[in-house]
Amino acid sequence: MRILLTSNASYDPPRGGSTRSNLKWLAHLASQGHACLVVAPTADGAEDHQSAIDGITIRGVKNLSFRTAMLGENIRDWQPDWVLVSSEDVGHVLLREASAVAPGRIVYLAHTPQFFPFGPESWHPDERDAQAARAAAAVVVIGTHMAGYVRTNLGCAVHVIHPPMYGQAPYPRFGRFGSGFVLMVNPCAVKGLGIFLELAARFPDIEFAALSGWGTTADDRAALAAQPNTRLLQNVLNIDEVLREARLLLMPSVWYEGFGLITMEAMLRGLPVIASDSGGLAEAKAGTGYVVPVRPVERYEREFDDTLMPRAVVPQQDLEPWTAALRELLTDEPAYWAEAERSRTAALRFVGGLDVADFERMLLSLEPSREPIRAAAKSLDAAKRALLLARLRHKKESS
Repeated sequence: MRILLTSNASYDPPRGGSTRSNLKWLAHLASQGHACLVVAPTADGAEDHQSAIDGITIRGVKNLSFRTAMLGENIRDWQPDWVLVSSEDVGHVLLREASAVAPGRIVYLAHTPQFFPFGPESWHPDERDAQAARAAAAVVVIGTHMAGYVRTNLGCAVHVIHPPMYGQAPYPRFGRFGSGFVLMVNPCAVKGLGIFLELAARFPDIEFAALSGWGTTADDRAALAAQPNTRLLQNVLNIDEVLREARLLLMPSVWYEGFGLITMEAMLRGLPVIASDSGGLAEAKAGTGYVVPVRPVERYEREFDDTLMPRAVVPQQDLEPWTAALRELLTDEPAYWAEAERSRTAALRFVGGLDVADFERMLLSLEPSREPIRAAAKSLDAAKRALLLARLRHKKESS
């Protein structure tokens, strides 16, 4: 098969759980002899370039959101069997372009509910774009909670396929009582930075550390720098570099989470996790303890922050349950090790049920349409139609 994936997130370097999930699926496909191409924006406004990761060709396009025709050109030139459109596409411009050029060959990867064109959590609901997702040959989610959300709000069948992105067994144990920092990943308003900072203020003798992420703004960095016992960590290629220095993970998210991959990663390595009950986080906790209720974000301001995300209006939170949970894990050694063991056991059980080939099997079970190329050609002017026909003849003669 020829697989083209598109997203409005950087893939060189990859940023965020969705990109890492997608790359894991593609890496397996490439290892099985399938040709894989990613068309995504360049990082930090860099110029167009091409690279390769694990047998996957990464084609970076500067300002892809404003140059969606480049996606259409890549689809027409490359002739993929399937076009995977990841939900990191807030304005749905890539979904729109891909659906116009390759109807019948779209697979929608539904990672982040705020980015969907449908549902109550959507930042930019649009029925036309929702119909494009609904018309996809398949919609893929990574958890059962999100499967229910999509079925309810989109009204279509869903494939639940979790990426086996947790490394190879045996997994190291990083739990450590009495030392190490209290960790947060992707410190920003929607991920619960306010709760994290308040806890740091309440436990001034404990070191807190936050791993910078896609949502971290200049204001977030300044707030962390102003707290004497907190520090900001920079991105790492291997998450173990950070987890091995932590004593536990805080996941105080106040927006609707699709799953929470870092929760499972930490638990797998024997780290207790105190998480909010938002969206799929409870599923990620897999029946372990220390799940704390939060008042979720219900609205966003019209203005955007410096990461180009709408500013969240975060409700006042009850800090007492968070304080009690953290104090117990910081001071009660039996409670700490009991939760560390529960977490690791639950995570090992979850990861043991994953199969890297599930995504490939799903694609092979689908029947792609070949009509889209003709449909796309009709929308071109005479000169571009002639050029496209010449390219098609060349591909046929050389195959």
